[in-house]
Amino acid sequence: MRPRTLVTAATLTALAATGLVVPLAAAGPAAAEPSGLREDFNGDGYKDAAIGVPSANGKAGAVVVTYGSASGVSPSRSVRITQDTAGVPGTATAGNRFGENVTSGDVDHDGYADLIVGAPDEAKAGKPDGSLSIVWGSAEGLTKGGIALHAPTDDDRDFGQGASFSDLDGDGTPQLQVISGRHFWWYSDAVPKGDGTDVALPLEDDFLPEDVQLDDVAAGNFGSTSGSDYLLSGSRGDGDGDYLATFKGGAGDIGYSHAVLSDGGTETRSIATGDIDKDGRTDLVTGEPAGGREAGAVTVWWGAPGGLNTGRGARILDQNTPGVPGTGETGDSFGADVSVGDVTGDGYQDIAVGVPSEVVRGSGAGAIVLLRGSAGGVTTTGAQTFHQDSSGVPGVGENGDRFGSAVHLADISGNGKADLFVGADGEDIGTQADAGAVWNLRGTASGLTTTGITSFNGSDFGFTGVAGLRLGETFDH
Repeated sequence: MRPRTLVTAATLTALAATGLVVPLAAAGPAAAEPSGLREDFNGDGYKDAAIGVPSANGKAGAVVVTYGSASGVSPSRSVRITQDTAGVPGTATAGNRFGENVTSGDVDHDGYADLIVGAPDEAKAGKPDGSLSIVWGSAEGLTKGGIALHAPTDDDRDFGQGASFSDLDGDGTPQLQVISGRHFWWYSDAVPKGDGTDVALPLEDDFLPEDVQLDDVAAGNFGSTSGSDYLLSGSRGDGDGDYLATFKGGAGDIGYSHAVLSDGGTETRSIATGDIDKDGRTDLVTGEPAGGREAGAVTVWWGAPGGLNTGRGARILDQNTPGVPGTGETGDSFGADVSVGDVTGDGYQDIAVGVPSEVVRGSGAGAIVLLRGSAGGVTTTGAQTFHQDSSGVPGVGENGDRFGSAVHLADISGNGKADLFVGADGEDIGTQADAGAVWNLRGTASGLTTTGITSFNGSDFGFTGVAGLRLGETFDH
């Protein structure tokens, strides 16, 4: 890639060297009381966006949070969280992978969403490998410090590889769930302390094959249980592809009822959940960037009374599916990341697909594709694609930029329409190779638009020496 400078929104405000900038969004639809909205860390009624920066290239990890508002997001309304941030446990150390995965939930039940950050490679004397940090939300945003959780057993590893926050046991109060390389742990409704006295309960996971390495977890009402159903995603140690299994929540022995969706299929690299056909049950979307004749594919598994894949059959889409923009070519990585959200506000959730190696005008710069939800399921009618050479998108596509390395749909402007965040973790900024960058496209009744688009890179958030930062590698999910 030839070095260049990414064009950013002209209104971006210069940040202090620490990157800790906390002017909050303007007053939103929520009034004096906190909203309790997921992803709303300051309780103003607007969803916020968390960008994980695990920094694989010799740097300590971080999470950047941009606060939502009616006018969208800007680095001038943001905060950068590391393990050196005041009140956040741990020490910022290269290789911890702090920010490897990010999610949110009101863990302390105070009406403000809390930031949940995995650092699966954390190494701390006397503790098993891996940790999960919870940074408390408040009316002032993420300024109240936090706690760190570690694996309950000494033989565990990669604790914090994934996390979710939902009502697993069906009692009406959501709680925290965490996966490690081999185990699924869940906490009670009590607020965790992070002092070693917190008790995490293991899922009855005897059904997992011995060589499965867990990668991710997702929750949803896939069937008709009293609590959240759960999906575990992992890979087989023998290299024979993916492993996907669901289990039912609710009162009783969590995990006693399970179903295997896939064992040994094409490797699943990304998962997302949402109600695509608006039937009241959660559907699952999996991205398989090596599927579809090695060009990549996306599979949609439909929720049904009996659970995922018990009603109509799963649907597989790739760039050779009629109506899907582009042409499937080996190595495109269609499905490298997926996200689900209602872009048009019609009540049907849509699917954003990252295609980070898509060839655009002769260069493997990357692209994203948006597929629409409908009563009949996924429709390619009105499908859209964007890349750095699309009119209105800042920047110029270059080989290896990896535009679409990560995607995230969230309504950060509070207008009932999800906006799309796109990462390009291979983007060069000036002479800084692989610094990475993020774009935000607004949702409208007719789909995504470049009107009002913003883009930013690590220097806009106060990072220095951004070479290898790879901003845009991961988002909240």
